[in-house]
Amino acid sequence: MTLSTTQFGKTGKAVTRIGFGAWAIGGSWGDVSEGEAKATLEAALDAGMTFIDTADVYGDGRSERIIRDVLKSRGGARPFVATKAGRRLSPHIASGYTTQNIESFIDRSLTNLGVDCLDLVQLHCPPTEVYYTPALFDGLETLKAKGKIAQWGVSVEKVEEALKAIEYPGCASVQIIYNLFRQRPASLFFREARARNVATIIRVPLASGMLTGKMTAASTFAADDHRNFNRHGEAFDVGETFSGVPYDVALQAVEELRPLVPQGATMAQFALRWIMMEDAATVVIPGARTPAQSIANAGADALAPLPAATMDACREIYARLIAPHVHQRW
Repeated sequence: MTLSTTQFGKTGKAVTRIGFGAWAIGGSWGDVSEGEAKATLEAALDAGMTFIDTADVYGDGRSERIIRDVLKSRGGARPFVATKAGRRLSPHIASGYTTQNIESFIDRSLTNLGVDCLDLVQLHCPPTEVYYTPALFDGLETLKAKGKIAQWGVSVEKVEEALKAIEYPGCASVQIIYNLFRQRPASLFFREARARNVATIIRVPLASGMLTGKMTAASTFAADDHRNFNRHGEAFDVGETFSGVPYDVALQAVEELRPLVPQGATMAQFALRWIMMEDAATVVIPGARTPAQSIANAGADALAPLPAATMDACREIYARLIAPHVHQRW
């Protein structure tokens, strides 16, 4: 399968517009065996994906090590692998974001991924005040000069944080939530990112699976699945779980979106194609727990552009049902 590609901001690298989000093969999404995790990643790469996003805390390094093993066994051209650092801090507070701490996390990721230099390290949703600490971003430039990282970026919770991060000239990318339930980045941030040639990595594209259209009021989740233990933000920002939309409201919105899905496509593919309609959305990183999900995610790339009337209908549903709960919050 040949997937559409684009330039990853100022890095000079080309990546597929659909990549692989490797949180689910690490942990916090219910049990995934190592064999199934590896097969899921293999299927994504076989489908043509050339971008992988992970983090040092996904399964306490399990996700990174699975990626290392799969890429080593495959050989050939290496995909672009982005990881994240910062969430190993305990407590996770702004004062912990020092160059020394981040370098120690980077050293661990280098070992986990089996490389001498990370393609991209992203600060992993740090507290807002971290973005107003120039010394840390100077430190990331130092780590670049040392050859431990090729590029650095940030993963953010809020549009405010994204806008602040891209003021630093060295910021190569911003990872942000953008989906049918979280449309605010399109109103200002994408334009500013494009103007600075900053790549965007779109996470939570399916609102934690809600936008697959498969969930009901009776759906249940495993004890170690964040959709069970973080429904109200008990473990991390509630915006990471169902995009912060109340469960019953999200179900109603899904039913109103369902008639807009193109014939022959799944709702998940439709939701991914909707994101790809935004040129400034560089790469979208749906997760997967099975090979079939990886293949289905890649299939979104083949969908025809969505009609203007469909895009208008999506905006109307968001404005009426979703925006009151999330728009100004993130």
